[in-house]
Amino acid sequence: MSLRPTLRLAATASRRGCSLASTRLASTATVPKYKEITHPDIMPGSSKSQSLIDSTSPYMVTTYSRPPIVFTKASGSLIWDAAGREYLDFTGGIAVNSLGHNDPQLCAIMADQATTLTHCSNLYYNSWVGELSKKLVGLTREKGGMHDAAQVFVCNSGSEANEAGIKFARKVGKVVDPSGQKVEIVSFRNAFHGRTMGSLSATPNPKYQEPFAPMVPGFRVGELNDVAGIDRLVTERTCSVIVEPIQGEGGVTPAEDEFLVRLARRCREVGALVHYDEIQCGLGRTGQFWAHGHLPKEAHPDILTTAKALGNGFPIGATIINERVGERIKVGDHGTTFGGNPLACRLACNIVERLGDEKLLEGVKRKEKIFRETFERWRGEWPELVKEVRGKGLILGLQLSEDPAGIVKAARERGLLVITAGTNTLRFVPALTIEEGQIKEGLEKLENAIRATRE
Repeated sequence: MSLRPTLRLAATASRRGCSLASTRLASTATVPKYKEITHPDIMPGSSKSQSLIDSTSPYMVTTYSRPPIVFTKASGSLIWDAAGREYLDFTGGIAVNSLGHNDPQLCAIMADQATTLTHCSNLYYNSWVGELSKKLVGLTREKGGMHDAAQVFVCNSGSEANEAGIKFARKVGKVVDPSGQKVEIVSFRNAFHGRTMGSLSATPNPKYQEPFAPMVPGFRVGELNDVAGIDRLVTERTCSVIVEPIQGEGGVTPAEDEFLVRLARRCREVGALVHYDEIQCGLGRTGQFWAHGHLPKEAHPDILTTAKALGNGFPIGATIINERVGERIKVGDHGTTFGGNPLACRLACNIVERLGDEKLLEGVKRKEKIFRETFERWRGEWPELVKEVRGKGLILGLQLSEDPAGIVKAARERGLLVITAGTNTLRFVPALTIEEGQIKEGLEKLENAIRATRE
């Protein structure tokens, strides 16, 4: 029997194999990495996420526009969808999960407290609300923040914390001036203080206010960092000025030190309170415990509000006040049903201790440098697109010249979650515990997303 047919078949198969391999190599070579989509929003065939959305979304009030993905579990700075796809999270639940998703210590505390006591109302003391209040006051003073912090009102959210601050300021204003004229509250353009009616009235953005107008009366609006306008803005009728040391939702815009010092000085001159809203920028996010911690004592607040990172995903907020405010608040002036519950407060006790750790805070500053070095390189490569880098620590904003919605989608399709703020700004508020390697990996994904949208 001749071997020639067999040899011919082998040779043909070899040539075909080489041809197929060459075709695959050529195909790979013609598709740059930045064009690869590994996490399409809409998966071909049946999608578990889409099935869940279709079966439940008709029952949900449409207050949010969401991509068609359902997340089911997470750990650290990683989060997985219903299809088991892994995403790197640069959003931190919008500056909430500062210790990462599903932190083991917090999970253990939650499980233990859930079998001990979760709620007993504010008609009675519990083991943890006083402990949290004491810890917040002590750490605030120890870490260079609000030097005369004295008391804490514990609630359930940032908006509620600001509502308490607004109410406390109005009460102080009426005690100081019994005529009832000292009731005006000043806030600043592009601020975001919440969605309840009081905090919404301090959020001068037509997108948020117009559907629910008229707002609560007595609010005035100024321009952030306008030192020259402070004296006209803050008057004898002002009871409080509420300001974010770094505006988060408004575009990651820092208030300048000179502005905050001069603003506080003017408030003292007219007997108004200073209220710092550090709901997004506080508790370690800037690389110091409070974002205002580097300011001189004369610029420290009378009211300091916090939430978000305070619960690392569990609902809680707090309003910290000094004696000037506290001595004028009496029994019955304010209250809350769920605020101060032992489960939330025990979790927060653990969280604030860890967020005040100097090693963690130094790590935030080190990680900021990785972001900034990459952003500056992008400014050189895409000067027509990347205009400015703002923020501090791990609350950073990358100002673009165009709507970044396409970049956000392209990043998500490459396994990275990133969000926006203000006008044409990419916002970066990852977990403070994110690994440096994960930052570099995420920035590579984002760079690929930008390249894909530039073509």
